[in-house]
Amino acid sequence: MSWKYRIKGGLLAFIGFMLSPLSWWNDAVVNFPLALAFAWLVGWIYRPAFEPAVVVGYWLTNVLGFILMQKGGSQALRPDEPRAYTARQFARDLLISLGYTLLIVLLLKFKVLQPLAEYRK
Repeated sequence: MSWKYRIKGGLLAFIGFMLSPLSWWNDAVVNFPLALAFAWLVGWIYRPAFEPAVVVGYWLTNVLGFILMQKGGSQALRPDEPRAYTARQFARDLLISLGYTLLIVLLLKFKVLQPLAEYRK
């Protein structure tokens, strides 16, 4: 039964890594497109919400990535020992996400990221 928990934990950690901002290519290839797609959907329904939706979508992918990575890694490395996600770990993950969010806000303000209709003009 232990090997099933290790595989499940490894898969969770991999998905978490793909969603986390721990390397530049994860952000460029996974998080930015997911956040932008989320914002396009929100902007399609309510256009003024596009910019906040990019930030919220980005935050959601980052925080979810860190949580999945921590939980999956713990499960893969120690399948018999349940581990809690501590407030300190959450605070660290939140601070890292804040730094990357600042980058997203700057990209929005300099019009690098914008609603789809604006790219066609």
